[in-house]
Amino acid sequence: MLGHDLLDVLTAAGHDVTGLGRADVDVTDAQAVRAAVVGYDVVVNAAAWTAVDDAEEHEAQAFDVNATAAAHIARAAAEAGARLVHVSTDYVFDGAATEPYAEDAPIAPRSAYGRTKGAGEWAVRAEAPDHLIVRTAWLYGAHGGCFPKTMARLGAEKDQLAVVDDQVGQPTWTRDLAELIVRLVDAEAHVGMYHGTSSGQTSWFGFTQRILTSASLDTPLEPTTSAAFVRPAPRPAYSVLGHDALRAAGVEPIGDWAERWEAAAPTVLA
Repeated sequence: MLGHDLLDVLTAAGHDVTGLGRADVDVTDAQAVRAAVVGYDVVVNAAAWTAVDDAEEHEAQAFDVNATAAAHIARAAAEAGARLVHVSTDYVFDGAATEPYAEDAPIAPRSAYGRTKGAGEWAVRAEAPDHLIVRTAWLYGAHGGCFPKTMARLGAEKDQLAVVDDQVGQPTWTRDLAELIVRLVDAEAHVGMYHGTSSGQTSWFGFTQRILTSASLDTPLEPTTSAAFVRPAPRPAYSVLGHDALRAAGVEPIGDWAERWEAAAPTVLA
């Protein structure tokens, strides 16, 4: 989702951009990565093992993509003299907070996915002096599967839906994140950590209410708890990220999640 939107946004802005997918370069191959980044001013690493539950049983493989590959990309970018933008996740936090996580809050991942992404952050800081790490969360977009598409489909198929109401976060449109990344680079933001999520907060239940309305569905919707949907990987109960570093860099954070969903819905649910 994010890769496609990055290509669209960068191309529309007149940048000379190349998008490399899994079939084009093996990010776990240091030599292949080194060859891929030569000649570029900025490298955005949006590659990741994002199968959160699967990572619990395949942590070594997830580590290869989320940490080792991040180290390869960071080292290659540094050698090429390119600025690196590395995309990370709210899963590096434990989800036990009651106020938005600051960019410098201690990480305490509770899942294999979170641990491997946390290791990737460390690798980028260690290997790429000129880096921007952008944590994001609750992504949805037009390209590929995502929560809104799934819930709209289930809402059309089911007589009733039950959705967890005790996990809180910031639904974030990949196009908004892509535009934020470009704004950060254009602003020549200081090296460091930034949070790329929508403003405000809601639960999965609250988000689903908006999704069904946008899809013109009146499917009965019931709130439930995480205990009713036990998954292999624990989900953060609280995934709200603060945006102070963006403001300090003179970059406007993404707008309120509900307003941004209204803008995104026609494209995402098309």
